[in-house]
Amino acid sequence: MAKLIVSILSSLDGYCAGPGGALAGLPMDAAFGIHNLDCLRRADTLLFGATTFAMFEAYWPNVDRGPGSDPVQREIAERTMAARKLVVGDRVGVRPDSPWADTEAVPRAQAQARIAELKAAPGADLLIYGSHLLYNDLLARGMVDELHLLAGNVLLGGGVPTFEPGLAQRWVLLDQRRLPESDTVALHYDCRPR
Repeated sequence: MAKLIVSILSSLDGYCAGPGGALAGLPMDAAFGIHNLDCLRRADTLLFGATTFAMFEAYWPNVDRGPGSDPVQREIAERTMAARKLVVGDRVGVRPDSPWADTEAVPRAQAQARIAELKAAPGADLLIYGSHLLYNDLLARGMVDELHLLAGNVLLGGGVPTFEPGLAQRWVLLDQRRLPESDTVALHYDCRPR
């Protein structure tokens, strides 16, 4: 059975994006890229909300994968291209000319059943990067198995809260560490309902 894993970068004051959804204030350094690649190596399916899907679809297919390119960025680009991809949303469509045209669009009302089906099937893990609305909904429904919370060394002062108000859960800490050559701390939790 596959696990559903969420990896999210948050400011110290609890925001996964700044005002207006801006990500520029979050510390996306080399260690952040290596962490994301480590998570991606254990997964064969990527789940997205509409906003994160649009960002990833615009960025990763265009990353330089030629000789001399950054090896971490190159491998992330290759793995995201090869992974099964699902985008959850009611008004989401995937352009037929997109490099990610094979992405499955899942209406919100069907997301829980589709994700449960994927978790029950043999294969590697399912992974969510960002996608604030999606992972908060799945946490509330008890569907997330593990969460990697990366606490960046910044205060954004406002923006998109990492966790929705009213989400009350207790998790088990599996690991904590400072990312190498970074001021970001990685907290790894078991989120399964008890």
